[in-house]
Amino acid sequence: MDPDELKSAWQSLDRRLQQHNAIHLQLFRDSRLDKARSRLRPLFWGQIAQILFGLAFVLLAGVLWSRQPDAPHLVIAGVLVQLYGIVTIALAGGTLGKISAIDYAAPVLTIQKQLGALRQFYMHNGMVIGLSWWVLWVPVIMVLAGVTGGDLYARSPLTVWCGLGVGVLGLLATWGFHRWAHHPSRARLGQRLDDNAAGGSIRRTQSLVEEIARFEQE
Repeated sequence: MDPDELKSAWQSLDRRLQQHNAIHLQLFRDSRLDKARSRLRPLFWGQIAQILFGLAFVLLAGVLWSRQPDAPHLVIAGVLVQLYGIVTIALAGGTLGKISAIDYAAPVLTIQKQLGALRQFYMHNGMVIGLSWWVLWVPVIMVLAGVTGGDLYARSPLTVWCGLGVGVLGLLATWGFHRWAHHPSRARLGQRLDDNAAGGSIRRTQSLVEEIARFEQE
């Protein structure tokens, strides 16, 4: 075999090897991205449940409005409960929007950025919806009493104010712990807390996409 034939054979072999690697990479990418989609399904259905959860508070406030309350404190409690329901629905809708915006045909770096945006939004979602309960339970109880014809504040204003005070102290304590845990000297603890807040679905999906990124670099 002369040098030209040998060179042509090597080039043909190199093209076949590149084609094989490209096919292998695409198959690996497709399998991991299919798993990534399935990993986010629990999060999707969780947000549907959150919408129903928020709707329950909107309906609860609606029942209160149907009784036409005239006590200012009861009206304020009803507004807070209804606002919480609306915000809960809106945040769930925003999370669903972030999930649907993920373009699995895009480059890996783009997918990672989209997952990062979903992670941040979902963490804020959980903080708003969860931490609100430090104080929200008081207006919820007031509204529940109102729809049955009672007035908790009129019967026991101390209970309401003590409940709100405890809630505010709880919020301050939570904020203080968050700052303490995220100090640079406790970076590992802060990261662990953030990972837990991000939820297992997002963490597992990010891990799958990171596998693709590492495979592409090899």
